Amino acid sequence: MTAVTADDDAPTEGRQIFGHPRGLVVLAGTELWDRISFHGMQALLTLYMAEQLFLPGHVEKIVGFPAFRATVEGLFGHLTTQGLATQVFGLYVGFVYVTPTIGGWLGDRVLGRARTVTLGALLMTAGHFCMAFDQSFLLAMLLLILGAGALRGNLQPQVGELYPAGDRRRVVAFQLYASMINLGAFIAPLVTGALGKAYGWHVAFAFAGVGMLVGLLIYLSGQRDLPASPRKGLRVESPPLTPKERRIVLRLLALVPITALFWIAQSQVWNTYNLWVRDHIELQVGRFTVPVVWLQSLDGLSPFICLPPMLIFWRWQAARGREPGEFVKIAIGCFIFAASTLWLAAASLVLDSHGRTPLLWAVAFHLASNLGWLYFTPTVTALFSRAAPKAVNATLIGMSSLAVFLGSTISGRMGSLYETLPASAFWALHAALVALGGVIMLVIGLRFTRAFETDAPR
Repeated sequence: MTAVTADDDAPTEGRQIFGHPRGLVVLAGTELWDRISFHGMQALLTLYMAEQLFLPGHVEKIVGFPAFRATVEGLFGHLTTQGLATQVFGLYVGFVYVTPTIGGWLGDRVLGRARTVTLGALLMTAGHFCMAFDQSFLLAMLLLILGAGALRGNLQPQVGELYPAGDRRRVVAFQLYASMINLGAFIAPLVTGALGKAYGWHVAFAFAGVGMLVGLLIYLSGQRDLPASPRKGLRVESPPLTPKERRIVLRLLALVPITALFWIAQSQVWNTYNLWVRDHIELQVGRFTVPVVWLQSLDGLSPFICLPPMLIFWRWQAARGREPGEFVKIAIGCFIFAASTLWLAAASLVLDSHGRTPLLWAVAFHLASNLGWLYFTPTVTALFSRAAPKAVNATLIGMSSLAVFLGSTISGRMGSLYETLPASAFWALHAALVALGGVIMLVIGLRFTRAFETDAPR
């Protein structure tokens, strides 16, 4: 077998659209439909488990569930039905974000990007359709977890591969890519919430499977505009990591538990937050009752609205030499998100005549918290994409998702505190954890940024 070096995968400018490679549109469009399928299911999952699947008459039908429950409770202690729902959700989301490490390795070393993305999309499609039946719930979870790892572990790295090293457009590209994630997150809960209300949970889950198939078709039709995968029959040989690159890898891995502090709170917004909305927010608007999951759509719409003015603000700062570095932006995101979570803690201070918090209180939370999300999440991804050595770039980007695994798993366990703590204390605890992460990242940004710089060509 003839060997090729990693330099053969140099960024390809190719055709342009709005000053960016056309491949960005293909990848963002694929991710849009991936997120329509994923967030459509995710928005329903905790409520579905707590209000139907784990109740008598349904739970007995789930193949393998007694052994599964015994394993979960063996790890986390006895759980109520609601506590079990939040813990299963936390584990599911956690593993969805940890498997990109494996998916990135498959794309880097074994199958190549296109084959691995295709495999992931097909697995996720099968998983969504399995969600349409009580019996195959655990199989559905497994297929969705494995599929997400293969797909996402190779979509995001291709965004970075579209640009030369040091190209400032890379951070903007990840912001634009993230806007598609949030557009999908906006559309999905509206559709699946309406389908679930009108036709039942399972029809809504089946829609998510159709969405994933659409994403796969977009990806396959746009192959000519994407970075080339290694040719069939060839293996990729990358030069060994230099001592400096190995140190950078270790430093990037050390960031994972720090960024996990953000994801503990963010994961709770996908998880126990739905139960909190059900219990505390006034959802009655005239004669219409707003579905709980519709508020999740604001978690997608808010960043999509905030992105253009934020990019204009960053450009204004850059023109004056005052744009913050990556670590400072990440810290700012943590502080904004912590303040927003404190807003939830203060919700009990503003009650209507029915003893519930006005709906606009939750709307304001989504607008503010997602500004923090925009500062934090795409910047973390861009940091790993820039700093990780090329030979392990996709693998390191995938490993950055270990932060979501840690945060989601911890948030799932902390979800049980919702049944014992006052809601104000529950959210204040999460705000404190996010703020701690911000303080640590700010210190790194002010004192140790150069430790993440490398002169090696990528």
